Amino acid sequence: MNRWWTTLGLLSLSQVSLAADSAPDLNAVLERLARLEAKLGQSDASPSASAPNTDASADSAQIISELSTRLAILERKLEIQQEDAAAKAPITPVVAVNEKGLSIKSAGAGEYEIKLKGLAQFDYRAFIDDGINAGSDTSLFRRLRPSLEGSIGSLIGFRITPELAEDQTSLIDAYVDVRFNPAYSLRVGKLKGPIGLERLQSANAIAMIERAFPTELAPSRELGAQLFGELHKGEITYAIGAFNGAPDGRNATAVDADDNLEWEGRIFFEPWKANANALSGLGFGIAASVGDKDGSGNAFLPRYRSPGQQQFFNYRSTVAARGSHLRLSPQAYFYRNQLGLQAEYITSEQELIVNNQIASQTSLKNEAWEVTGSWVLTGEPASYKGVERPFRPFVLGQDGWGAFELVGRVGELDVDDDAFPIFADANAAATKARAYGLGLNWYLNSNLKLVLNHTHTDFDGGAAAGADRRVEDTVFTRLQFAF
Repeated sequence: MNRWWTTLGLLSLSQVSLAADSAPDLNAVLERLARLEAKLGQSDASPSASAPNTDASADSAQIISELSTRLAILERKLEIQQEDAAAKAPITPVVAVNEKGLSIKSAGAGEYEIKLKGLAQFDYRAFIDDGINAGSDTSLFRRLRPSLEGSIGSLIGFRITPELAEDQTSLIDAYVDVRFNPAYSLRVGKLKGPIGLERLQSANAIAMIERAFPTELAPSRELGAQLFGELHKGEITYAIGAFNGAPDGRNATAVDADDNLEWEGRIFFEPWKANANALSGLGFGIAASVGDKDGSGNAFLPRYRSPGQQQFFNYRSTVAARGSHLRLSPQAYFYRNQLGLQAEYITSEQELIVNNQIASQTSLKNEAWEVTGSWVLTGEPASYKGVERPFRPFVLGQDGWGAFELVGRVGELDVDDDAFPIFADANAAATKARAYGLGLNWYLNSNLKLVLNHTHTDFDGGAAAGADRRVEDTVFTRLQFAF
């Protein structure tokens, strides 16, 4: 029996000694085992070997207990080392380079992702009948925007987009999203205000080279915070935010020029979005903004531009914003197979003052509308995002020619007649502009697009002696590369 206890102790010791850090801790135990073995040998050689050796039994039981405890400790240490090693082991991220750009995503849990995207639009602009109001025939980069966006876990998203096409680099988008839930998320930073339908459309997806007149009355980029989300399986989208406030058609300044907030909101319905019927591509909604503005200059007052991007209206230098500014914009689109339709109306009513004379304070209401239609000649589905993927992309040496889309537009911007002659000069600012446009879009593949546009614009007023500003006829072309 004593030999059995000794053997068991030695086996336990051999198992424990496999761990790299166990040998120094077991020296004392080894010595006790040697002494026990010697005692057991003497006991077996004596005539009274059959009598129980209580001292040896107690000693071996104590050693076995110590070995068992030590073994458990070493096994747990080994488990911890293995867990630490697994946690520290490098995880190769998933890197993807495709038509959507470059993305790097964590391979393990956590949903960490960084995306690099870009947009380049190179235009040639020609004015058919050059005149005093016409722009110069020129080539230029209309937009040159690298974009860095991504996710830090499932809660945080971000986007940073500079504009490199202008003479002075500017920051277009810079915001952080806190994604509490698809039904309610928070966006903070510099972002598009939630007013214009075409303004909210990505610049690489707009139907024609330049946006229509309603965008001239909508704010461009805002600084502030916005709550947004999707309800009822995405059939309802909404956004409501508090911002520094931007003039019609302009970006907000880097620092708020007055102490007033502007509240902006939008709700949009696509009730048949999930249904495979004729109304599945119908969407409609309304947007509005309200706030006070108090000041003069570009931070508070608009200038309105033609489809050729020529300014045809501005207020006198003595005019300042003083009081409420209200916008209202019903909007809708319909996409069905190759057909696309988009319509938008917006009013901008603002209180103004001349030379700080309270008696001159007046509320002027300007309005604009547009209707755009498109037809994809090659059969691809039309959408708010444009033709996303041609059925047969253009490839040298093969039969594919990409997708072709024919576009037509009509629109108008009407300045309040009461703006003249006190707030605006009728000899330099037109009171109304009506524009017609035709376009052909060639989507060679998902990344490359060639555009040809012709626009014709008539004006009421805007020239000396009460005459009309000269008609504007343009031919614009664009090469667009987006990823």
